[in-house]
Amino acid sequence: MSASDFYDGVPVFTRFADLLDEGLYRPLPDDWVIGLSDVVSSTAAIAAGRYKAVNIAGAAVIAAVTNALGSMDFPYVFGGDGASFAVPSAQAEAARSALATTAGWVGVDLQLDLRVALVPVATVRAAGLDLRVARFAASPHVNYAMFSGGGLAWAVAAMKAGEFAIAPRSDAPPDLTGLSCRWAEIPAERGTILSVIVTPVADIPTEGFRKVVEDVLRLASSAGRPTPAPARGWSRPGAELEALAMKHDGRPLVLRRVLARLKAMGSAIAMNRERVGRFDSARYLLEIGENTDFRKYDDGLRMTIDCTLDEAAAIEHYLADAAARGIALVGTHRQDAALMTCLVPSAMSNNHVHFVDGADGGYATAATKLKVLPRSLS
Repeated sequence: MSASDFYDGVPVFTRFADLLDEGLYRPLPDDWVIGLSDVVSSTAAIAAGRYKAVNIAGAAVIAAVTNALGSMDFPYVFGGDGASFAVPSAQAEAARSALATTAGWVGVDLQLDLRVALVPVATVRAAGLDLRVARFAASPHVNYAMFSGGGLAWAVAAMKAGEFAIAPRSDAPPDLTGLSCRWAEIPAERGTILSVIVTPVADIPTEGFRKVVEDVLRLASSAGRPTPAPARGWSRPGAELEALAMKHDGRPLVLRRVLARLKAMGSAIAMNRERVGRFDSARYLLEIGENTDFRKYDDGLRMTIDCTLDEAAAIEHYLADAAARGIALVGTHRQDAALMTCLVPSAMSNNHVHFVDGADGGYATAATKLKVLPRSLS
């Protein structure tokens, strides 16, 4: 079986509540590798108001690997201040180069420290964990990978401990074609943007943990993605980051800044018209809402949801109780708006990808509470 045949053969499910159905997951082949990235000291960057740059650093890894692999589909997950993905051994060196050059670009142009690593799946299994993947169809056009088995969390912890590290390279910029961050912040429409992380206490989820996930999804059933479409304005900081991401084309930064701002302004104008040439803004905005990655499972549940204050309080109270009883590690964070970072190969196609996170810390801030919440409530 070829690498592409493996991932194409992974079942696609359409009901998110089925995410803990192990029958939907397939074990990654032993000769695959896991790529990982994480912004070091993201909390300090958030405090300095640089969370949009942190999100770009996380999404840049996915863009760089996507462009390095060409048309090959591969599983990945966006985590806010980092990303994870899996590729077969034949693509390991391409992935390694993409990770190294992206880390170099993040260090030089974004002034952030992005640690990156490549971990063999066989090594994870030798440690007693597993790596299993499923595919959730967010829409008819896009599906996102879900990971279970405890192996991804183990690999992330190993990376943060300095294992399997890849040194940054600044000799050549990564190809970040399609990476876009031009949207302005998306304000909460229902009350608050709630970032939620729920992970098992042990490597393998217990029945109690499964019940917690089911209950949280039920409590959040009336909440939704932060908005069916982003505000039709554009972000000057986003255009600046997009200009930096265009580095691989060899043009000077001043020209890239002009081009990025023109693109952002052009997009804003186009979104306020029904049709510009073959571009149908109404269709594109509808697809953004459908394709948005606002909930996922990567050895733990992550959600960025627009909910009422009462809904947020109910979710927080329930999770605090689950944490106090030692069933799950939980982290939540409220903010007034969300951020959207996009991977758009072509605005004319319908497979554009949109990663959503809270605008004021999001997943990164929620993750800092995973360690302290159970202790403070015990």
